[in-house]
Amino acid sequence: MSEIVLNAQGIIKTFTNGEEETQVLKGIDLVLPKGRMIALQGVSGSGKSTLLNILGLLMKPTSGKLTLLDQPLSGRSDAILSRYRNQHLGFVFQYHNLLPDFTALENVAFPAAAPAGRLKRDIRERSHMLLDRVGLSDRKDFLATRLSGGQKQRVAIARALINSPNLVLADEPTGNLDSKSSDQVMRLLKEINRADQTTFLISTHDERVAGFCEERILIEDGRITMTGSQ
Repeated sequence: MSEIVLNAQGIIKTFTNGEEETQVLKGIDLVLPKGRMIALQGVSGSGKSTLLNILGLLMKPTSGKLTLLDQPLSGRSDAILSRYRNQHLGFVFQYHNLLPDFTALENVAFPAAAPAGRLKRDIRERSHMLLDRVGLSDRKDFLATRLSGGQKQRVAIARALINSPNLVLADEPTGNLDSKSSDQVMRLLKEINRADQTTFLISTHDERVAGFCEERILIEDGRITMTGSQ
């Protein structure tokens, strides 16, 4: 039986605005096995981003249970959730979110260096290795502002891997790229998935992107309506 990286049971998320309540997630059950590359699909407003934020421990559900690597996280403090997020999760966003005044190397190192307060030798060495791996050996000392869109996204991928995460959550990771750069990024993610057995959950509207994944999950109006291999 495959090792389970993350298990979500009965996840409900309700937002309150004054006396008005809006239920965005309506009882999500989801299992993410180790080493899988999974597409999360749905129209805008279906609940994809809210679900990713909850699975990424960036937002707490209104109710439901979340288990990461057999550790129950429901009711845990923000400090504990932050530690689990930093140790076990990686994130790739549509707009890369790089620090503009930092070099590519400094951006990659930041999630590991920030808790320590300095850039240790082992973190620097791993950052160099990851930038080599994503094909940016000659861009390590470039400021983020000097990189192309595709290069910035590859830096973001390297940054997501700096702490050797068990799960990487990607929210429209190619949504701001042309088709050539998009395919390059997805081939890179697939290579990392196969080589490291890192689990990827990729939210996307793009059928080309979904085609790189082994499985699809469809969310509609806050409910999962389809799961399956492809």
